[in-house]
Amino acid sequence: MSALSSLDLDLYPRSIVSAAHADWALARDKGERRLVALLPAGSPALNELEGERGEHQGRTLVVGPASPHNAEALRRLLPWLAPAPIGTRTSAGMGDRLGLATPGHVRAVRAAAPGVAPIFAQQSIREMSRTGRTPCQVLDDATWGAFEEGWRDGVGADADHLKTPEEIDRCLEAGFTLFTFDPGAFVDGSADSADPVALKQAMEALPWAALEDSPPALAGRYLGRVFDLGPSAVTFDGATLTRAAVKYGAAVAHVKDLSRHLAQAARGRAFEVEVSVDETDTPTSHAEHAYVATELARLGVRWVSLAPRFVGRFEKGVDYIGDLAAFEQHIAGHAAIAAALGPYKLSLHSGSDKFSIYPVAARLARGLVHLKTAGTSYLEALRVAAALEPALFREIYRFACERYEEDRASYHVSARLDRAVAAAASVRDEELPALLDHFDARQVLHVTFGSVLTATDSGGRPRFGDRLMAFLRRSPEAYADALERHLVRHLAPFAPQQ
Repeated sequence: MSALSSLDLDLYPRSIVSAAHADWALARDKGERRLVALLPAGSPALNELEGERGEHQGRTLVVGPASPHNAEALRRLLPWLAPAPIGTRTSAGMGDRLGLATPGHVRAVRAAAPGVAPIFAQQSIREMSRTGRTPCQVLDDATWGAFEEGWRDGVGADADHLKTPEEIDRCLEAGFTLFTFDPGAFVDGSADSADPVALKQAMEALPWAALEDSPPALAGRYLGRVFDLGPSAVTFDGATLTRAAVKYGAAVAHVKDLSRHLAQAARGRAFEVEVSVDETDTPTSHAEHAYVATELARLGVRWVSLAPRFVGRFEKGVDYIGDLAAFEQHIAGHAAIAAALGPYKLSLHSGSDKFSIYPVAARLARGLVHLKTAGTSYLEALRVAAALEPALFREIYRFACERYEEDRASYHVSARLDRAVAAAASVRDEELPALLDHFDARQVLHVTFGSVLTATDSGGRPRFGDRLMAFLRRSPEAYADALERHLVRHLAPFAPQQ
């Protein structure tokens, strides 16, 4: 039994651990987390921690805040809390827009998929800006949550949808290890329908210098080449190659630039890269995937996962919309390409609540798969609020309906506001949680998270964010239990088969 158990402190029992010649735990103190450490007198670790000092059983007791300083020290002293590259292991990212979801995420991984490598710190720059959080806050919140639940099997940290070198630098400095590059602004979706004249002009206008290439050299590498994918093959004729290059050539160049910047800025630190072209209007064909992967490799980019734009609709917060047979055929080809040209993982973006496709993706990817979820954990927080704080939930719902038409602009959603408003009309308090299962209501709540969390009243005071956070801090078990139940459904299909 740890010596910490004899202290008159309200410890999180799963957090107690002996390591680095010391005993460690997290304690509750008036709704706040407190770091507790019992170290030998004169331990060098004492210089790394901030907090009050005392004596206990001949050792030095430190009780300090769950501060950025102590979170950083904890990642050094308890290395399993420090993010590290995951590689091609089956993995899942569980974004947390509130900073309170990690305990529930840990429980879901333990319950459903202990062999899946977790990424508890995952957030895009877009989400950080909308919630008013920083990369350091995202990483620290995940650290404290993992420590609280006693997670000791390693973690990743995903700086999602990065578009500029400046964004890379911010997340690198914070300690992230997975960098997801989003070159969507450089993808030319018009290539799918452009006529031959327009395609020829667009081909000539590609950034050939940045691609370290030329049209004749490109043609020499691809025309007549067969990409053997086992049960199928990809070949390039002139039209197929031109459309692939026009659609994705500038994006390839941008990823190359971001990758080289990251490699230089990292100064030898371990990192890994994901490439995302999912937030585009048209699907990624198998030939286009082969082109992107081949060109990135030629330019020296190394990546562990790639997110194509799949057929069908991956809308936020709801199940897959489309023909499941067509999706199965489409992802089968992409999985074959990832295995043959890598191996690397297929990444399922906007992966929350896509229950109908999880078994297909897991089976065809054969472990080379990464699932990304994010907003679904925020929605589960609102479900708990709907059950336990109905008045607060009603205020948030009305405000979300007011904000929806503006906030939906940067998301793939098709919810109709009139249906969302009608769904909540005359709903009794005990029926409110069911709104989180209603298609239109769910999407309205999903995309308005930033407005809800940062809204202020006429006096500049937060309208909802502080109240929602205070409620969740008063109800940590209710939130963690809800998250575990919900995320288990996401993770179980991806659990490695014994």
